[in-house]
Amino acid sequence: MDYGNASTGSTPSPPYHHHQQQQYSSSCGSASPPSRVSSCSPPPPLPPAMQVVGNVAPTVVLSPCAACKILRRRCADGCVLAPYFPPTEPAKFTTAHRVFGASNIIKLLQDLPEASRADAVSSMVYEAEARLRDPVYGCAGAVCRLQRQANELKVQLARAQAELLNAQAQHANLLALVCVEVANRRDNNGCQQQQQQQPSSSSSLMDGGGSGSDEFGAVYQYHQQQAFYDSDLDSATWPDHEAQLWT
Repeated sequence: MDYGNASTGSTPSPPYHHHQQQQYSSSCGSASPPSRVSSCSPPPPLPPAMQVVGNVAPTVVLSPCAACKILRRRCADGCVLAPYFPPTEPAKFTTAHRVFGASNIIKLLQDLPEASRADAVSSMVYEAEARLRDPVYGCAGAVCRLQRQANELKVQLARAQAELLNAQAQHANLLALVCVEVANRRDNNGCQQQQQQQPSSSSSLMDGGGSGSDEFGAVYQYHQQQAFYDSDLDSATWPDHEAQLWT
């Protein structure tokens, strides 16, 4: 076989591989010692995510968003779903896609301003989860349950307020009774003190009257004695010679 003709008849290699072969040959030619044979090995292949085209810097190909990955389509740079369905949350788009569909989600997001799209996606995911949990009522069933709970809480609040008003009224009545009882006790204590003071004054008056009666009795006894002496003198018999002295 004519290897020279075969080599000349082969297709020319791309410039990138030709450049690598030149670098490889130059590096191998400069490495004269046998100990550096390992350094002449070909460079490792580039990762699949990086592509080198001529002198252009390598560009990193990012992973597609969860929506494009599930839909099995290429995720463009201006993908509407990429900011709201990251690759780490595939279940989020799966739930919304099962209920609303990808085309409806995209149309809804395109009709809204960017400031409201995040809230719209959150509400769609919530409604989709509610619809999957309750296929009949969906989100309306959850709203009805919350309304029922709110009404029950309102009834409990009204009962608690009524009990509070009743307790306040009872407390006011008890306080009024206590005030009346305290006032009655004060009046009773005042009456008892007055009654205790009146007997002491009357006893002092009686003591003073007793001393006066004693003096009156002494005077009366003196007068009785004087009258008795006078009656004795009148009734006494005097001798004749003594009687003549008086005549």
